[in-house]
Amino acid sequence: MTVSCKGYSKEKLERMKARYTGKILSIETKKTDMPIIEVAPEGVVEFLQSIISEEGFEYNFLSDLTAYDFNPPVSKVPDYDLGSCRAEGDAKRFVVVYHLLSLQNKDRIRVIVRANDGEEVPSVTSIWKSADWLEREVFDLYGVKFANHPNLRRIMLDDRWVGHPLRKDYHIKKYQRWEDSLEMTSVGFEE
Repeated sequence: MTVSCKGYSKEKLERMKARYTGKILSIETKKTDMPIIEVAPEGVVEFLQSIISEEGFEYNFLSDLTAYDFNPPVSKVPDYDLGSCRAEGDAKRFVVVYHLLSLQNKDRIRVIVRANDGEEVPSVTSIWKSADWLEREVFDLYGVKFANHPNLRRIMLDDRWVGHPLRKDYHIKKYQRWEDSLEMTSVGFEE
């Protein structure tokens, strides 16, 4: 079964490519439910700000902001006998994903930005206040830092937590305890 961006105007994509030359690195439309637009990190804030109000685009609603660990250091990924990671050469490690909705046009796009470990991605909290907690979640679980974020700190895990548990090289059975932690009690599910 092939999924494609049916209903999404090719003219609209061509207009977007022409209008944002230099900011857009690629546009993927095959095997996706919506166009995936890769943007250079240094141009993401300007790009997102301008497609909010540009006539014909009006992507004014940030429905989600997340990330995934695309290219982990394969030698550091534990083997759980679940398959294997493939090395992607010099591809950047993390992909930050912005899902945008145009309420006027009733269509969606996915904007992605790639970053290496330690590289900062510009914060979009100046555009959408709701990005505050979403960027904090990505920081907490993946370790991706957002430049100019007003309050970039952990949101889900304890401040003493070491590491970022959704990275593929984070050990699946790792847990952390502290002196003031509550005593562990059985809930009946242990082997």
